[in-house]
Amino acid sequence: MKKEHVTLSEADRAYLQNLIKKGSLPAKTFKRATALIELDRGRTFTEVAAIVGVVIQTVSTWAKKYQDSGLAVLTDKPRPGRPTVIDGLQRAKITALACSDPPAG
Repeated sequence: MKKEHVTLSEADRAYLQNLIKKGSLPAKTFKRATALIELDRGRTFTEVAAIVGVVIQTVSTWAKKYQDSGLAVLTDKPRPGRPTVIDGLQRAKITALACSDPPAG
């Protein structure tokens, strides 16, 4: 008997199946939703990793995050990055300069 790694609620299962049927999803979201559905069907981490095309540790991480935070696993948290150096006005000036006619000569 295969060990179940994730047990989806009926509402979560229906949401994920409808999400996959949409057809216009980011690849990241599609893979995570597919993995959760397959884990719910009783597949192992190894089988799901082969189906989705990721390593086993990634599937394990998704399963753990689903247990902790539910469907929030489908999206990433915003990552801190370098703050923008150019504000909107400066960006508009650069765009206008780049799109204008070159000087004569």
